[in-house]
Amino acid sequence: MATKAKSMEILLCDARQDPPLLQIHHLPFHDVQKPTVGWALQILGIANNQDDPAISRKGCYGVFGKRKDWDSPLYAGDRLELYAPLLIDPKSARRKKANRDKDSLLKAKALRRQTAKPRP
Repeated sequence: MATKAKSMEILLCDARQDPPLLQIHHLPFHDVQKPTVGWALQILGIANNQDDPAISRKGCYGVFGKRKDWDSPLYAGDRLELYAPLLIDPKSARRKKANRDKDSLLKAKALRRQTAKPRP
């Protein structure tokens, strides 16, 4: 029984560099195998296995903006994305912005109070 080779087109977005690089790839596969994210990363030469240091951190790849696992299915026309590491913790950035906005409101309120008081 001969297996027929097919081809699947995906878009690779590599956001590990600035500006992000977008490339279209045609990946060959056989009827007997199911294309997965890990399979595509191996075919593209980005990673050898799931524990490869290039992709070892959690959430460094996904499909259409959603983090995916190594064995998640991949379909024709999907956009496989490689993410850069976070430079700032999103939680602390939101907290810092909220505190900055609160400080400016308190300063404006104090300034209104000063200008509203009559001077002797």
